[in-house]
This record gives sequence, C-alpha cells and structure tokens, in this order.
Amino acid sequence: MTRPTRIRISRREAFNAAHQLWDPARSDDENRRLFGKCVNLHGHNYAVEVVVRGDVDPATGYLIDLKRLSDLIGREVIADVDHRNLNTDVPWLSDRIPTAENLAVAFWGRLRPHLPDGSLQSVRVYETEKNWAECSDAE
Repeated sequence: MTRPTRIRISRREAFNAAHQLWDPARSDDENRRLFGKCVNLHGHNYAVEVVVRGDVDPATGYLIDLKRLSDLIGREVIADVDHRNLNTDVPWLSDRIPTAENLAVAFWGRLRPHLPDGSLQSVRVYETEKNWAECSDAE
C-alpha cells in the first residue's frame, strides 16, 4: 500500500491587539450604525492559524519545519501587531479597516512571498473563540 505524500500542516500563534472599526470617510452616525459597539477602541486576544500544504520531504519527514513556520509568522505578522493599535501602529494595515476579514487578507499577503509557490493554503484569524475569518486559495 502506498502512502500519500501530499499533506497539510498548521501552526497557530497568538497576539493581543486593539482596534476600532471606523471608516474615516463616513459620518459618526453612519459608523455607529455600521459597526455598533465595535466603533469604540477595544482589544482582542487574537489567534492566527496558517495552513501549508505540499509533499513530505523523504529526507526529513517534514513538509516544512514548524519552527521555521512559527518564526515566519512571528517575523512577518506577530512582531508588528502584538500589543499594538491596529488602526494607527501598523503601517501595512493603514489603508484598511482592521476587521478579522481584512486582517486575514493582509496576513496572507505578508506570508505568501516567503513560502514555496502554491503551498500556502489558508490563513485564519480568530478575533474571539467564536468568530474567525479565513483567507484561502480555495475558490
């Protein structure tokens, strides 16, 4: 029996950050209507989960060394967002409202150039234990 060599692995990292759901192009009333209580500056204990897929390297038994993936997430994402105000302290987020959806897309963009082509499968951002958003290569 042959074993499949195509596999997925995942690494989950955590960070704490504050954000405010606010569109400067809209009025105070419209922002309050759109974003409710999230229009106020508040914080979350976030988690980001990165899934990579590919073939197992027969020499190492790894798809990718999870320490290397952890270091990449730490360097390209966590170092910039942990204990920060996502609206004002992270230049590469300055053009977007820092929703979980927009964070997932931005984190994908930060990680993708550092991984082999086609290997990044998904980036999931947990804003709370109950709420998450995912950016993936699936259609």
